[in-house]
Formats: sequence, structure tokens, C-alpha cells
Amino acid sequence: MKPEIGFVGLGTMGKWMALNILKAGFPLNFFARRREVIEEMTSQGGRSFSSLKELARQSAWIIFCLPDTETVEEVLFGKDGIMDVLNPGQVVIDCGTIHPLSTRKIAQSLMGKGIPFLDAPVSGMEARAKDGTLTIMVGGEESVFQKVRPALEAMGNKIIYAGAYGNGQMMKMINNVLFDIHCAALAELLALAVKMGLDPEEVVAVFRSGTGQCFAVDNFGPLILERNFVPGYPMTDAYKDMVHAAEISSAHRIPLPVTAATMVTYQIALDQGLGRENKGAMVKVWEKVLGVQVRKKKT
Repeated sequence: MKPEIGFVGLGTMGKWMALNILKAGFPLNFFARRREVIEEMTSQGGRSFSSLKELARQSAWIIFCLPDTETVEEVLFGKDGIMDVLNPGQVVIDCGTIHPLSTRKIAQSLMGKGIPFLDAPVSGMEARAKDGTLTIMVGGEESVFQKVRPALEAMGNKIIYAGAYGNGQMMKMINNVLFDIHCAALAELLALAVKMGLDPEEVVAVFRSGTGQCFAVDNFGPLILERNFVPGYPMTDAYKDMVHAAEISSAHRIPLPVTAATMVTYQIALDQGLGRENKGAMVKVWEKVLGVQVRKKKT
């Protein structure tokens, strides 16, 4: 019999991750507030709990897919948190994206009670969560990682062991910041191209087939040309990666000049009220500066 897994955080990504765990044959306990989510998960064989503490008591491994550091800390250490009901032998796995340095503090608190902790943030859009093809970066004790690996493999097809706890989050943050840098560069260069008389559709085609090719171009290039700034993660939510990088840069006196320049574009975009749009909307910052608009030609 496979161990019972408790899942907390059934949002855009977490719901599909939890369903894939069910498909892999793991008994799944879950905590959710939205009726439609509860109905969908129970129809697939999940068991709903209205109390985080009761879910924790009934689960051998507990997986979080929560939006930020504060929420993870609340679920663990808050008034209705699970810390006081956890027992040695249970495993806590955080698949959300939170602060790497806070992750290390959380891990130390749990390990002090004999509770193994893994930070296992995921990379990939909703479609990959649905398909079970996420990339998962894992920090923590390797023996614990190997123990829970079958559950991770239910959610992703590329599982990377990054070393000590906190390293999974550090790797995810660095990956996300590189993506942010590419998005900011795409935004300013497409606006420059239009200002200098180039056809942005042709520029995107060159990017996608030339040395400028990257995921930011493949994902956001066509969306920008269509003026579609809805699909993807809102900038306000994704901004935490830039903040975490800046805090680590400051704390460890590590200069990150390109990252700092990207932060400027990101902050201007947020200040202009673009936070609920995707990262492709950073192009609007430079469109405003240069007096242009990046779009496909009307047919």
C-alpha cells in the first residue's frame, strides 16, 4: 500500500499535480475551501478534510503548493497550523516557490522536531502540470528525496536533486530570474525594433529561429504581437523572485547588474498598473517611452 499523501494548495498548478498523484495510485487527502475544487477532487477519489491539523494527522507525506513564504509559514506555524500535530517519520514537501533563505529556516525548525523537509519547487506552465511533465528541483536529505521520489515522478518528468535543503528554491529562483531577464530584454528590444522601422512579426520570427531564441520569445513573442497579455503568471505574483534575488544580492554582497536593470523595468510595469497581466506586458513600458506599439499587421 502506498503512503497517504496530504495536499494543500489546489490552485492552477496544484490541482493538476494532486490529480496526477491520484492517478499514480497514491491515497490522497486534501484541504480546499472552494466547493468546485472539493467536488472535482472527491469525484476523482480524493478525501477532503476541513481541518489542516486533521489532514496532517492522517497523512504520511504532506505536499504544499502555496503562493508565498508567508502562507507556508502560516500553514506550518500559525494558529491553525500543523506543526504541533506532526510526528517524526512524516515528511513535508514544499512544491511552491518561496524565499530560499526562509526555506532553510523552515527546514531547521522541522528537522529540530525530527520531521524531514524537502523544498521541491516546480517549473512549467499549467499545461505541463496537467500532463505531469513538470521540472522539479529538490533540496534536502538525499535519503528522504529517494523515499518520496515516486510521488515527485507522478508530477514531473525531470526530477533534479540539488543538494541541501534550500537549494531547490535557490535553483528555482535563479531559473525564474533568468526568465524575467529574457522577458525584460524582449520587451525593450521589440519596442526598439518598431521604433527603428522593423516589422515586429519578422523580428519575432528571427528571434525564434536565430541566436536570440529562448522560452520568453517562444512563449510571449506571439502573445505580444496579438496584444494578448492574459495567459501566464501575473507579474504581481511573479515579482517575488526578483525581490528574493535582490535580498540575497544585498545580504551576501553579490553584484547582479543585469538583474538590477531588469528590476527597474519590472517595477515600472507594476507602477503603471500592469501587475495582473503577464510578463509580456512589460513591452508596454517601452511602448510608452518610445511612442510605438508592437503588434501584428492587420490583415
